[in-house]
Formats: sequence, structure tokens, C-alpha cells
Amino acid sequence: MVFITNRKKNLYIMWFVNFFVSASITMIVPFLSLYIESLDSSYSNEFVQRWSGYVFGVTFLTAFLISPIWGRIGDRHGYKKILLINGIGIATSILLMGLVQTVYQLFALRLFMGLVTGFISTSMALISAQTEKATAGKTLGTMQMSNVAGGLFGPLMGGFMADSVGFIYTFFLTAAVIYVSAIVIIFGVKEQPIRSKEAKRVSYSRKDVLVHIFKQPLLVVTMLLTFITQVGNFSIQPLLALYIHDLHGPVNLAFYAGLAFSATGLGNLLFTRKWGDLGDRIGHDKVLLALLILSSILFIPQAMADSYGMLVIFRFLYGMALGGIIPCTTAYIRIKAPASMQGEVLGYNVSFRFLGNVVGPVIGGIVASHYGIPAVFYVTAGIFLFGALFLWAVRSQSKTKGRSV
Repeated sequence: MVFITNRKKNLYIMWFVNFFVSASITMIVPFLSLYIESLDSSYSNEFVQRWSGYVFGVTFLTAFLISPIWGRIGDRHGYKKILLINGIGIATSILLMGLVQTVYQLFALRLFMGLVTGFISTSMALISAQTEKATAGKTLGTMQMSNVAGGLFGPLMGGFMADSVGFIYTFFLTAAVIYVSAIVIIFGVKEQPIRSKEAKRVSYSRKDVLVHIFKQPLLVVTMLLTFITQVGNFSIQPLLALYIHDLHGPVNLAFYAGLAFSATGLGNLLFTRKWGDLGDRIGHDKVLLALLILSSILFIPQAMADSYGMLVIFRFLYGMALGGIIPCTTAYIRIKAPASMQGEVLGYNVSFRFLGNVVGPVIGGIVASHYGIPAVFYVTAGIFLFGALFLWAVRSQSKTKGRSV
């Protein structure tokens, strides 16, 4: 009974900590370009726009490179230690951002922040390691709700705080929240991974991990689907406000753009746990296939939207579908990867996610500049459909091999 109680307590604590960390990380996104502009009045508009992209993207680029390393260290030495290092590192980075005097200093801090942005994936690995495989989808779906909720409310809280107390104090308050979260982990979380027979294996080399991944085509496809999902998300995000301007006009543009973002987040939040639970019962690969097809279909009406209301409705419906993709991919990895290499495998999965965060805006910008913003929705629909067909083909091949054995 003690073990069950501690595991539930870990889940509850990490849910709230993940919420605050996710919210804190996304708090600064709405005013990042405004903050860069405020650092030096001599910065031109083109300079601010260019460096806003650099400062935003460098965190994800470094996180893409470092996530598997954090996962590997967590597998060997425990996830709690990595959570503390990452939490304190993120908080310190954000604290110092409030003290910078040039955009180059801000860029350096965002780069460093990417090196310690393994918090979310490590927290998922910690909970995954203490979760029975039969309930992995439901539990990890619950955890995903905290990330989504934090990402949903973070920009709203950040914008409100920046207007109320200014940029600098927003950075300070955000850092304080993450420092407190680290303290809660120190005293509240006790690691209790489930010990299975395969977990008695002492350790795996990086080669062992990569061999295990590539021996299971569905595991490779799962990571590629994580990449595709983030490319789809981030291809349109930087352009959404411009698209809404065309549909709604300039009146209260920031508010209406924020509302459209929140509609996707709300749909995600409401359905992420349900999709994970369904994946536990019928198979996560089946749910993934259905959600990829559904996501592809839901992008097409967004390209054809002739009113703001129509766009928001389909952004909400897309959010409902999106809510199941991440917990189902994470749960599938939990089932297919041995316990002693799960952190590193999840780290590779998060790397693909961060890579999608970098590639998505580039694809969206190129397509929009040549063919217009509606074309980005069509291209994204095609990307999701390609992912579904790829998953279907690999599933069919795996089943054929299984019958022939």
C-alpha cells in the first residue's frame, strides 16, 4: 500500500510541477519580440524580427541535441536528480534574462536554457518507470494534460503579467515559480520504479539502445510521427495571427489570436486522457493511425475558412485529435522499450519533437511566402496524411512478418 500511495503522490506532485514549468516556459513567448525591441531603441524592425526567430529557435535546437543525453543519465542515476538540475537551470536562465542588456546576451541564455530543457521528458520518464504497462496510456495522458494546460495558460498569464508589472519582474516571478517547483520535488517526490525481470539488466550502451530502436520499425515510426506532429503544429503558429487578421481585421487582433490558440489547447486538454485510456484498451498504434487521419482532415476546413468563428471551431476540433498523439506515442515507447533504457529512448523521442519545433516554422514561412497562408494548412494536412500512410504501411508489414514466423 505504501508503494501505491507514493506513486500516486508522485503523479499528483509531478502533474502540478509540470503545469507550472510548462506555463513558465511559455509565459515569455508572447512578449519575446517586444522585450528584444525594448533592449535597444536602435534595433530596426527587421533586426528584431530576425533575432526573435533566432532567440526562439535556439532553445529547441540545443534541446534537440541534448535530450537523449539527459534521458541516458536519468536511466543510470535516477530521474529525480535530473529534474532538479534541469529545474534549477531553467529557473536561473529565466532569472538572468531579466538582467540582460543586449539581444546577444539573451540569445546565449536561451541557448543555455535549451541545454537544460529536459525537464518535461524526464518527468514523463519518471512517471512512466513507476507505471504498469496496462495503464501507461491513461497515466501518461493524465501527465500530458498538465503540459497542455500549462502551455495553454502560460502565454495568457505572461501577457497579463508583462502588462501589469513589466518584463523584468515577469522574468523574476517566473523564475521564482520554477525554483519553488524544484524545492517541492526535493521533499515530495520519491522514485519507486516498477522492478521487472528485464529491469535487472544493469545498463545499455548507446549502441544497444539504437539497435533496439531500429529493430522495431513501429518504434522508429512513432518517433517520426512525433516529429511530424510538431512540424504540423509549428508550421502555422507563427502565421496564425496574420491569417486571423485577414479573416477578422485588426481590431483586438492579439486577443482573438490568443483565443484561437487557446481553442486548440482546450480541445487537447479535454481529450488527451480519453485517447490514452482508449489506447490502453485497443492499442496505441490504432489510436495514432485514426488521430493522424482525423488531424489531416481537420486542417482542410481551416484553409477554407471564410470567418473567424469557423476557424476557431476547427482549431478546437483539431486540438481534440492532437490531444491523443503525444500520450499514445509516449505510452507505446513505455511498452516497447526496456525499463532501463526508457529515459534515453524517450529522450530521442523528445529530440524529434524539438526538431519539429525548429523545422515547422521554416516550412510554414517558405510555403506562405510563395503560395499564401491557406497553402500552409493544405501542406500540413498532407504531412499528417503521409504520417498516417507510413504508420499503416509499417503496421501491415509487421503483421505480415508476425504471421510468417
